[in-house]
Amino acid sequence: DGQQMVCDEGNFSVPANYASKSKLVEGDTLKLTIKQDGTFIYKQTKPVERARLVGSLVKDTNTDSFKVLVDKTLYNVLLASVTYFKGAVGDEAVILVPTSRIAQWAAVENIIKPGDAPFEDSVLGV
Repeated sequence: DGQQMVCDEGNFSVPANYASKSKLVEGDTLKLTIKQDGTFIYKQTKPVERARLVGSLVKDTNTDSFKVLVDKTLYNVLLASVTYFKGAVGDEAVILVPTSRIAQWAAVENIIKPGDAPFEDSVLGV
């Protein structure tokens, strides 16, 4: 659902670093293995189809959480994703959302800082 694995057995919190790194979106299918020592191992088994959107990174002053505003729609995003990309209010955020449903949560694919050079279909060499 954006933060938790929801299943018949209950809801299980997915570690934010795993959800962020895997770019999980609402509707993805996960497998949870609970080892005898109590370790939880999550694995994304079936990602849903995604759409890529670009919006503005904003902060909700009531909850002190980051969101991405695309047109007039606000999407919740994980703090772990925003901090990984060193995001700040006013940055552009490239997000992923499921195409099959209206989502509350989005996965951050990248953050674009103001003044960063736009590269449209460019190939950069090193």
